Amino acid sequence: MVDLNNFASFPTLAIGLLVAALRNRGHQVQLISPLAHDVPATARERRETWFDHAQRRIHLSDWQPVLSVRDALRRMRSWRNELLHPVVLREVAQAIEARPDAILLSAYLQHFNTVREIGRLAAARGIPVLLGGPMFNVADVAEAWRGLPGLAGVVGAEADRDLPEMVETLCSGGDIGRFAGLTLPDGSRRTTAAPLRQLDATPMADFTDFPWDRYPVRIVPLMTGRGCQWDKCLFCSDVISASGRTFRTRSVENVLLEMQEQARRHATTNFLFLDLKLNSYPDMIRGIADGLGRYVRGAEWIGTVHVDQRQDNGLSRQDLFAAVAGGMRRVSFGLETGSQRLLDLMQKGASVERNSEFIRDAHAAGLSVRCTMFKGFPGETAADMEATARFLEAHSRYLDRVRFNDFSLQHDTPIFRKVMEKGGALGALVVRRTEDRRARAEYRNPDAGDRSYRRAKARALAVVHEINRRPLRDTARQFDGLM
Repeated sequence: MVDLNNFASFPTLAIGLLVAALRNRGHQVQLISPLAHDVPATARERRETWFDHAQRRIHLSDWQPVLSVRDALRRMRSWRNELLHPVVLREVAQAIEARPDAILLSAYLQHFNTVREIGRLAAARGIPVLLGGPMFNVADVAEAWRGLPGLAGVVGAEADRDLPEMVETLCSGGDIGRFAGLTLPDGSRRTTAAPLRQLDATPMADFTDFPWDRYPVRIVPLMTGRGCQWDKCLFCSDVISASGRTFRTRSVENVLLEMQEQARRHATTNFLFLDLKLNSYPDMIRGIADGLGRYVRGAEWIGTVHVDQRQDNGLSRQDLFAAVAGGMRRVSFGLETGSQRLLDLMQKGASVERNSEFIRDAHAAGLSVRCTMFKGFPGETAADMEATARFLEAHSRYLDRVRFNDFSLQHDTPIFRKVMEKGGALGALVVRRTEDRRARAEYRNPDAGDRSYRRAKARALAVVHEINRRPLRDTARQFDGLM
């Protein structure tokens, strides 16, 4: 198994789950983790410099005279991110010499070139390759990848329980096309895989092969559930991924028992929850805060939440203070914008007032607060960006990090389908081309070039930089760069 999703601070959860499933069935598994061979890991957020601020200003520029330069720089960055790494290919080539029965690849969409080269190496030796990743359940994406050399199939499903039988069928020459969610090289596909239920029955992740000595802090990743209880944001690609469709949860006790065992295995008390929304089931976040101390003494943890408008969303001031008392040190959430009009257009299910209350309460409780935002959603105006700048200015002192991105028009999201149904245009936004293998569309939005919009954006980005150049709160330093 080759883990191309190379993280600098923690093991890859999906890999750990699949390795455990195979070993529980009696299979021998060799994991190739690039970080163990000094391959540079995926860059994470860090304390900013003026150079980072300048890069962001260029990347998010909408000024007409520099758009061609901006686009060229974006293409250059994409090209760099997709470069082959010779060390990875060397390690895979050496592993192939030992004649494994199969090669399993876990990939994000920037790994196209690497998957192609590994496929060629495997095909030359007659070794079948199975490729999996979070977005391969999207038909257009699987179609763009399924013809790569050496691939026996592209898996767009939660394979936690089916993978052992799938591998056994592959190695015995059986029909792997009978497995739901698997696309064959000829493009045939039996059916879409249903979301995995009864999550308490999934295996506990096996992280023993990861290079723990390379991590600056030992942090164990895990999930309490999959999907999102809200599931309505028009722009969200997470909820259309293989594991993000529909909300399902584990029991609180099952989660706590895993944390206890992983703490024992890896001699750590630090945990990262990768749930799309840790408060989809409000009693989960409360249960962890209340019970974790009895399972892992001194445990500390972080996670991502959605500040929705349910009467009980698990994020009251009392809940947040209790979470900190129970070991929570950092929280991330999707702020997106400071404009209520735009939040409603996005179907975010959030309010500016409640976001403000949450930020202040979380900061008061002692949490390091991180948020994500983006500009360019169809229909955004200069007034919306002004509201965003004002919101950031008013809450700057309560925020530790802000990740501010360009709007991404991702395949199969509700907003993507809406744009394409309109002939590739929605308002001023016009699609220039679609990239199936990257699951995104390239577009232009002339409204974003308006001078008043650009001035408001410059104000917002100046505040973002002022926030990001500060150090994290001391209590969250071990989790710097995560989420």
